[in-house]
Amino acid sequence: MKKLLQMTALCVFATSAASANEFENELKDLAAGKIAAIVAADEVVAAVKAQNGETAGYDQAKIDELDKTWRAEADAIDQPMIDKVMENPLSVYLADIQEANGGLFTEIFVMDAKGLNVGQSEVTSDYWQGDEDKWQKTYSVGADGLHISELEEDDSTQILQSQVSVTVVDPASGEVIGAATFGVNVDNL
Repeated sequence: MKKLLQMTALCVFATSAASANEFENELKDLAAGKIAAIVAADEVVAAVKAQNGETAGYDQAKIDELDKTWRAEADAIDQPMIDKVMENPLSVYLADIQEANGGLFTEIFVMDAKGLNVGQSEVTSDYWQGDEDKWQKTYSVGADGLHISELEEDDSTQILQSQVSVTVVDPASGEVIGAATFGVNVDNL
């Protein structure tokens, strides 16, 4: 009986793992093509480099303070920090990219060398991504960093999506300068 339970658990795990990676090849192709072109755009590279200049000296206490402010504003009526990011040229560019891709992307956000948001098409729940796989498994890996999350269904929209995160590289120097995450509606691949 114990062996039967172990085999059943293994089959359930294998089925779950297969469905989690069902779109992995298509997502890798998207990352190598369309997403790579977007993150190499002058708008992205210039914005990340500029913010890296501002945040290079931030310590963890400063990062935590900024993240705490962002999280508090997410539930508030007055959102000066969030508004500043959402209205910057990179966020406008990313929102335009999201809209132009007809529902393929559910969100796009770009992070600096500290894992702090530089620009985004939709408001994120937090400002610091540096403690999450989307930054750690891209920026910290190097120029070829790629992280594809498991499939998740959004409860409110019923959209099946995966996050594809990539490293942002300065094309002029080859230096890793940040990371970007794209929420992908896999039904639109």
